[in-house]
Amino acid sequence: MRIVFMGTPEFAVPSLRALCEGGYEVVGVFTQPDRPKGRGNKVVASPVKQYAVEKGIQVFQPQRIRKDGVEDLKALAPDLCVTAAFGQILSQEILDIPRIGTVNVHASLLPRHRGSAPINWAILQGDTTVGVTTMMTDRGIDTGDMLLKAQTPYIPGETAGELTLRLAELGASLLIDTLRQLEAGTLTRIPQDEAQMTYDPMLTKEMGIVDWTQRAVDIVNRIHGLNPWPGCSTAIDGGRLKLLRAERTDGAGRPGEIITADARQGLVIAAGEGAVCVKELQAPGGKPMSSKDYLRGHPMQVGTVLKEENVDA
Repeated sequence: MRIVFMGTPEFAVPSLRALCEGGYEVVGVFTQPDRPKGRGNKVVASPVKQYAVEKGIQVFQPQRIRKDGVEDLKALAPDLCVTAAFGQILSQEILDIPRIGTVNVHASLLPRHRGSAPINWAILQGDTTVGVTTMMTDRGIDTGDMLLKAQTPYIPGETAGELTLRLAELGASLLIDTLRQLEAGTLTRIPQDEAQMTYDPMLTKEMGIVDWTQRAVDIVNRIHGLNPWPGCSTAIDGGRLKLLRAERTDGAGRPGEIITADARQGLVIAAGEGAVCVKELQAPGGKPMSSKDYLRGHPMQVGTVLKEENVDA
């Protein structure tokens, strides 16, 4: 079976690796064009491209596969396409090329959390169970028939970055199970229940500005769900303090009020309901550190109220 793989970020690499190590014939890889990254804006290849090059697989990087990749895909004559966080919408013309169709590895328990950031939104919305679904891709956004699912408990305090790595491995294993059942003719397509569907928007930098009037549990979910990108931060001393890890705790005060700030107990800030104990943070130009270590060198005044007024986000 000739397979073309389409994917871009780190999440997709285990699925591509599983195909290669499972003995499947991967005849080509499509991934997003190289992009500038980091403070130096150095052009960097995607993790999927890096792995494909290492394995000697031909790589294609169309700006828009619907316009620039059609002929290349046809020339590869795939029996099946496999996608995992590719980052581009496939047209019907593209979907019609592989003989069997296109299987997508989606990082949620569909039909919940359709969209481009399912892992982040699962944490943001407080899901206690997360997982991966393989599905047949159609022209809609994550609307195709479901194939197999694998679920796992969300570990409290787990960041989106950490959960991504865990679900990437789960998705890779699920993909191989899916292909084995496909080859055996035992795979069942299950239409999604539109009444249970949720669709989540793209993440924005503005989402990372902490609103201390929210419930503490929601703020904690936001801190973890937006780590590493776009990250959560709060205004302090004319700058922004990044909040990397936190937990809900008891406490009361005006929303944003510092109610504890010492090297023994750490940093506790009042929310609209309950309080947030900041476990790990990062000062402007600094490195990530525990709030206790930060407070040893940067005392904070109890009673100070953190606000976003007149602060450029």
